[in-house]
Amino acid sequence: MEPYLKTAGVLMMALALIHLFFPRYFRWKEELAQLSIANRQIMYVHTSFIAFVVFLMGLLCLSSASDLAKTLLGRKIALGLAIFWTARLPVQFFCYSSVLWKGKVFETTIHVLFTMLWIYFSSVFTLTYLMV
Repeated sequence: MEPYLKTAGVLMMALALIHLFFPRYFRWKEELAQLSIANRQIMYVHTSFIAFVVFLMGLLCLSSASDLAKTLLGRKIALGLAIFWTARLPVQFFCYSSVLWKGKVFETTIHVLFTMLWIYFSSVFTLTYLMV
């Protein structure tokens, strides 16, 4: 499982870094200008901390794959990560409107890639937990 955990780690770190481009890609300066300063700052702060936590998850997988796969504590952490990423998977279908991606080549590609990513993360951490 260690190579899969390390791959997940690299992917999570890349995912975290992609968050740096969100404000520009989603035109947050214009889009969020209508919000109160508190709501605007909450959006920036929460997105930053989500990215930070995902980066740390990736760093943990990259630096401690063996511990995650072979120790009781590591397997319990893997279970937590399995629950986290498995919970993220249905969000892709039930929280985001299909209007955002259907009929749009780039957006549909991203939707499919991220769905595959959530499935990969869910599978790796679930299998890490279940392997003895």
